[in-house]
Amino acid sequence: MKFFIETYGCQMNVSDSELVHTILQDSGYEPANNIDEADILLFNTCSVRNHAEQRVLGRISNERNRKKEKPWFRIVLLGCMAQRIGQRLLSEDLGIDYAVGVDQYKSLPQLLTQNSGFALDFNSEEIYEDMMPVHQDSLCAYVTIMRGCNNFCSYCIVPHVRGRERSRPYNDILNDVRNAVSKGMLDITLLGQNVNSYQWRDISFPDLLKYIAEDVPEIYRLRFITSHPKDLSDKLVYQMRDNSKLCEHIHLPLQSGNSDILERMNRSYSYPAYLNRIEALRSAIPEISITTDIIAGFPGESEAQFEDTMNAMRQIEYDYAFCFKYSPREGTIAAGFTDQIPEDIRLQRLQRMIELQREITLKKFKAQIGKTVEVYVEDFSKKSKKQVSGKTRDFKIAVLSGDESMIGTLVRAKVIKATAGTLICD
Repeated sequence: MKFFIETYGCQMNVSDSELVHTILQDSGYEPANNIDEADILLFNTCSVRNHAEQRVLGRISNERNRKKEKPWFRIVLLGCMAQRIGQRLLSEDLGIDYAVGVDQYKSLPQLLTQNSGFALDFNSEEIYEDMMPVHQDSLCAYVTIMRGCNNFCSYCIVPHVRGRERSRPYNDILNDVRNAVSKGMLDITLLGQNVNSYQWRDISFPDLLKYIAEDVPEIYRLRFITSHPKDLSDKLVYQMRDNSKLCEHIHLPLQSGNSDILERMNRSYSYPAYLNRIEALRSAIPEISITTDIIAGFPGESEAQFEDTMNAMRQIEYDYAFCFKYSPREGTIAAGFTDQIPEDIRLQRLQRMIELQREITLKKFKAQIGKTVEVYVEDFSKKSKKQVSGKTRDFKIAVLSGDESMIGTLVRAKVIKATAGTLICD
């Protein structure tokens, strides 16, 4: 039997898909090169926004017709969406045969011997100990260091579907990193819902970064995502400054530039406290690239409070920002707030936010013109096979002339032009 996995959402889901791939392959299932070859189609899902769930349901609707040609064809719903509403979806005759939650992937091989079913556990402490995921990308690796979240931001479904925080043992992480590096992967990203709350025995997150750099000296680039501002300690800032393996980039979600809205979001920091962390990072690492997440139209957000967020964007000048309109998620506290912002206002605020960030990003990228940057070439450019693209150390996309022989190599190139999203190099 052949399987094919479609992955939606964040890098954590990419890592989870690699875990599922490993579990199935170790159990005798064969990966398919494409959907047409597959007997089992797995959708690894995200529940952070309604749009992400609707996309998956649309894809399932499109693919269920394969059962007419292949009566044995099976569709599996994995991940957060399965955890949240998997049982309900199974009962609605949508074509879904199995629903498997984020901590029940080990049960997949056994479950697939049945005609249908679900595996969901809302009280799991699973960390997939001693498991070595097979990384699908031949150049970059995502290594999960912890699962779950303890923060319970009022808008976020993640703690409700992924459970409480638990950290992987250091040796498991170390073996995962060593395995990736031994296969020539030069860019390693450590993953967690909140990486800087990692704690295993007496090893904190800054310790983890230090030990990985020491124990895997051949590692070239080390990144991490995502950090929570309330846990970004001076110790972590200094480790980023002093550890040459760590890239000059951090993703630090702001969500709002208004302290009252941040309190309603249960973010556990004020805007001045957040700004203090930005200043600490830039003081220690002047060339650091900072990216963020921001929400437009959170319940109760006034025009003046929204303008506070716009002013924060102007003050901080992020290299890039992922901007979203607020999406009510069933089961979260914010979904029950009575002062929801109308959809048209949320969309209008989102558009203003996107336009402002585009201006800032263009300014930041143009400031790179004339500089020489190190590019890890990962693929051809989307526009031409005569160009290749990759990431700089500070997490910017760069494009330069080249051919297939350059993919997987490190190149130093001079920036000659910039758009609001790409460095164009000579």
